[in-house]
Amino acid sequence: MPMTHAQLERLTEQNSNDIIAIYDMIVGITAKLEEHDARFEAIDARLDGIDARLDGIDGRLDGIDGRLDSLTGLVGEILTILTERADVRPARP
Repeated sequence: MPMTHAQLERLTEQNSNDIIAIYDMIVGITAKLEEHDARFEAIDARLDGIDARLDGIDGRLDGIDGRLDSLTGLVGEILTILTERADVRPARP
């Protein structure tokens, strides 16, 4: 059944209102996306700072690990020397 002129005008007006509402929603979504982008940028900057701090800590831990390895080796050598000396000594009466 064909539409009357009044029905076409009403449908056109309704579609125009829907289009305007969609554009308003898009503007709101765009604004929210810009807020989120700003927050993500701030978070990214903080994570970069944390990453740099962790790199520094990692370097310090590597240094400590190296020193502990060295000390472990020295303790092993000392134990070997002490064991050898104990084997060489005569037993006490």
